[in-house]
Amino acid sequence: MAGGVTTIEIKSGYGLDTASEIRLLNAARAIARDEPVRLVTTLLALHALPPGEDRDSYVRMVSDEMIPAVARAGLATSVDAFCETIAFTSGEVERVFTAARANGLAVRLHAEQLSNQNGAALAAKYKALSADHLEHLDVAGAKAMAAAGTVAVLLPGAFYALQETKKPPVQLLRDHAVPIAIATDCNPGTSPLLSPTLAMNMACTLFGLTPDEALAGMTINAARALGLAHDIGSLAAGKAADLAVWRIDELDELAYWIGLPGPERRIFAGQDA
Repeated sequence: MAGGVTTIEIKSGYGLDTASEIRLLNAARAIARDEPVRLVTTLLALHALPPGEDRDSYVRMVSDEMIPAVARAGLATSVDAFCETIAFTSGEVERVFTAARANGLAVRLHAEQLSNQNGAALAAKYKALSADHLEHLDVAGAKAMAAAGTVAVLLPGAFYALQETKKPPVQLLRDHAVPIAIATDCNPGTSPLLSPTLAMNMACTLFGLTPDEALAGMTINAARALGLAHDIGSLAAGKAADLAVWRIDELDELAYWIGLPGPERRIFAGQDA
């Protein structure tokens, strides 16, 4: 918020059982009750396998118990999963995505971060709002995302903190007109990044985005990734009056300065915040 954002997505995923995930989502929701910010909560249902847990039993619990409980309580608008060799298989993700859809929730996916598991195409099959990371994305995955309208969310903070060397194929995303969003991915362990403008800078310097692409990635395409482009993400009649005012001469400076101070004014839904 100090960096100018007016809408934040918060994912759960650190509880690994139904009661703990619900507690995390309730804690996230409480922020929006106390602060001038629009909050989107996502149930990261398949993040990690609890120690000693049987894989099939855990996925069944997530599908049959956790997702319906969260949906009944109205605590999340989408379900996320981590599809990777060190996490969950595409078959396990499909079971969870099927449960999410059956309970009226959208889906999104951690895909192609460390290897190509065809996660992007899987996300597109279920009309996912977004696929995150995508360092190992291939042509088939990019085409599928473009056809489904799935937003590519790039996470330069995780790339930096993990000292990765494989960059997401930005030109491939451009070639197939896949919308590109940028996020801080602020989390304990892989991306302790709080600044939205630093995320923009990293997207340009590490991944080769243009400043215009970085700005769109933090605004209109970020709104698309949350399913909220009809209401936020750009300045247009009929949309929420969310504004941030910086003392700069060119918009490119938002992605240029390292350590750029936050905006002089932050306006949330038409009110100074």
